[in-house]
Amino acid sequence: MPPERLEVENLHLWRGERHVLRGVHFTLACGACLEVWGANGSGKTTLLRTLCGLVYPEEGRVLWNGANVRRDLPAFHAALVYLGHEPPLKSDLTARENLHYWIGVRRHVGEEELGAALARVGAQGWCERLVRTLSAGQRRRVALASLALLPVPLWLLDEPTTSLDAEGRELVGDLIREQLERGGMVVAAVHQGLPQSVRNVTRLDLAA
Repeated sequence: MPPERLEVENLHLWRGERHVLRGVHFTLACGACLEVWGANGSGKTTLLRTLCGLVYPEEGRVLWNGANVRRDLPAFHAALVYLGHEPPLKSDLTARENLHYWIGVRRHVGEEELGAALARVGAQGWCERLVRTLSAGQRRRVALASLALLPVPLWLLDEPTTSLDAEGRELVGDLIREQLERGGMVVAAVHQGLPQSVRNVTRLDLAA
């Protein structure tokens, strides 16, 4: 099979009278990372949601391996993981339970594998606590553990280092670097650059 690639052609999207995405275009190949920069309101989150098919652009196309993703969204969704700005966690479940049910929708995950992913992000000491008792940084780490449990080629990450301390930001860099080294690709919306451990990064600036 040819290597996976993500192509974005001339995306335009309006919110009411505001032209949010203005002819966005890029190509992303295996082993590459795209940083999406822009001020608040510039459309970073809108772009990520458009890439994964949650928002429909007025013009332009998103192509996965040369085919319009709209032709088979379930197949495209099976090839990606999208982590939004707010981790999709249930407050009255523990961190471990959240991952078990979240990942279980897509694939079977055993307790040993689950424990290893939680340990990978430093969550083993508090993974049995209810999510509503966790700090914002701890919740972010739980969400990051999902990346270790979903071996897919495309990651779409919205502000992945939000609420994390210096060690947590380095963890994000390590996870992204490992994804790229195994031939995956990453699109990350950022306010600050990704850790320097991440290589093969290009930058896309969105106008406010």
